[in-house]
Amino acid sequence: MSNTAVNNPEIGKSIIAGGIKTNYQDHGQGDPIFLIHGSGPGVTAYANWRLTMPVLAEKFRVIAPDMVGFGFTERPANVSYTMDMWVSHALSLMDELKIEKAHLVGNSFGGGLALALALKAPDRVNRLVLMGAAGTKFQLTDGLDAVWGYKGTLEHMKELVGLFAFNKNLVSDDLAKLRYEASIRPGFQEAFSAMFPAPRQRWVDSLASDEGKIKTLTHETMIIHGRDDAIIPLSASLRLHDLIPKSQLHVFGQCGHWTQIEHSARFNQLLLNFFLEANAK
Repeated sequence: MSNTAVNNPEIGKSIIAGGIKTNYQDHGQGDPIFLIHGSGPGVTAYANWRLTMPVLAEKFRVIAPDMVGFGFTERPANVSYTMDMWVSHALSLMDELKIEKAHLVGNSFGGGLALALALKAPDRVNRLVLMGAAGTKFQLTDGLDAVWGYKGTLEHMKELVGLFAFNKNLVSDDLAKLRYEASIRPGFQEAFSAMFPAPRQRWVDSLASDEGKIKTLTHETMIIHGRDDAIIPLSASLRLHDLIPKSQLHVFGQCGHWTQIEHSARFNQLLLNFFLEANAK
């Protein structure tokens, strides 16, 4: 193991999934939970889920991959960043880890991915959690346009971290610097800028699943959203709640796009209760 891996908690285990060298976190024992991160610049699974993984890992096996194009997972030169590709990558990882069925938790972009995976391979999914999720068609927000249009500068990163959180005490120059430095690692910004070029409404639409199919979803589903989210509008989760038959909706006031950070204790307890309930039945 290299010194970089030892010193950087974002670098976890490595496996070839779908021909792609994949970096992933793997903690705990028990029924598996897959955590799928969002699409912010410089994002990694660890950065996204660092407050959630230790809590869930007390009762479950928690797996959080860097999806292709993000974090420390390989970025193949000719890869086409599409929902089908990301779903295939996630399923390939499950296959390589010999996991037949898992709970899924998806954040933002990862929510759209988790939803698409559940629709494509429903037998591979146990329960589903969608947090601040894409997955339906909505009008591109100024916040999401800014995130996907990240310019790779420290000043722009300072603007973005201010958009993510309602509680501005969580937003500091040090945090912005850390996220900025993460975003400009070799290959990171090049891949990110290639994913969601303007005009960006088309990428909101491309992450959306067919509403007729969403209505057929039979999984117990928990939907979580920050009322003050400036990135993904609350209306997106309201729509998912209307469409998914076995869904419950939790809305956090005074909360932006970082529910798992701004309200971490409540968020983690909701997930624990939801997944433990599945074991009790």
